[in-house]
Amino acid sequence: MAIKKPANTVKNLVQPIRVVELFAGVGGFHVGLEGVNFRGAKWKNNGFKVVWANQWEPPGSPKKQYAFECYQERFAKKIPAENMINEDLAVVLDEVEAGVRQLPECEMLVGGFPCQDYSVARPLPQAKGLRGKKGVLWWEIYRMLSLYGDKRPKYLLLENVDRMLKSPKDQRGRDFAIMLSCLANLGYSVEWRDVNAADYGYPQRRRRVFIYAELTDEKWDLEKRLSADGVEAKALPITSENLCYSEFEIPNDPYEVSTSFGHGKSTSPFLNAGVMQHCHIVTARVQAKYSGKSHTLESALVCEDEVPEEFYLSEDAIEKWKYHKGGKKIPRMNKTTGHEYIYAEGSMVFPDPLNRPARTILTSEGGGSASRAKHAVVTESGKFRRLVPDELDVLSGFPKGWTGTGMTDAQRAFCIGNALVVGIVRQIGKEIARRHQAVE
Repeated sequence: MAIKKPANTVKNLVQPIRVVELFAGVGGFHVGLEGVNFRGAKWKNNGFKVVWANQWEPPGSPKKQYAFECYQERFAKKIPAENMINEDLAVVLDEVEAGVRQLPECEMLVGGFPCQDYSVARPLPQAKGLRGKKGVLWWEIYRMLSLYGDKRPKYLLLENVDRMLKSPKDQRGRDFAIMLSCLANLGYSVEWRDVNAADYGYPQRRRRVFIYAELTDEKWDLEKRLSADGVEAKALPITSENLCYSEFEIPNDPYEVSTSFGHGKSTSPFLNAGVMQHCHIVTARVQAKYSGKSHTLESALVCEDEVPEEFYLSEDAIEKWKYHKGGKKIPRMNKTTGHEYIYAEGSMVFPDPLNRPARTILTSEGGGSASRAKHAVVTESGKFRRLVPDELDVLSGFPKGWTGTGMTDAQRAFCIGNALVVGIVRQIGKEIARRHQAVE
């Protein structure tokens, strides 16, 4: 299987790490990594260079490829048009397997992918490898890495929602164990951290699992790697005193993991930080250690004269917002079983406090209707309003106006709701690049 090797005319003592970005969205990984600069005697360019990207929104909602169009416009001068791929990744890899398309050569693969049911449908003949349920994007990552063969990227940086560590509910932790077993089979050693961006000073309380994997012959001291020496421990410091470690093994066969892992467990064995090497797991519950400046929702707000009139709330709208944000106990019935129950939800602060980080931005943040999930703030003049898209961009670490590429306000909010906090990527990227430079 041929590997396409991009031309590189820059003669540096240390070359940038070439990156393939999957499920690219509006470019969160790209924006985060391109800010990693090393200007010393050995490092003349950015630490990373994205050479190929894939973004595809399946049929349904949204109906157009808004995220890809934003990505394409923002990076038109940095990536050749033919290397920005707006196609279903499964179809792309089918063509690679058929020999009609080549994989891009890279040292690092990154991407944020959905948390789905990763169960293995069946074991396939060894020559064809392992496949899971159709349409589950983890299996396309696994297939792509397998297609690289002995030229697979040295580094991986992946992102997912925090429930990944404990799903599904009837086999707690199984899905993450499948993923780790797959990576171990490909030769990777792995670190993971469940990170709340606000714990490191960012203006949004967004919790995501960041998974760093590396091809290495080095034998890791797993406890030290977790607490102090690892890429994620260095990039995102933790309070390492009095950690209580848990150790266990996972099967090196993902199919066995799929059928046997997590039965009868009420909680997942995977805690919010951990390390794996050769299917041996060390995990612990950790707390962030941060003493820098903490940014708040107020730091992202634009001037009042930049807010369109339709973002301000009328008196009638304010009452609807108060209802949605208030506590409730509502009688309901399960339509299938006929069981009657009380649906309850607690109250939320309204308006959102300006002196704290914003809540997690969801894909439903856009639009003028009252909502429990959306943000609303009160201005210095006492007016209530929704957040404008430029503020959503900044709360996730993008430049102001990043998603302003022809999308509606609701479409911009949808894209940011699917994005990550780019500063977390930048912090991890700096540590990866520092170590890569030292090795080179």
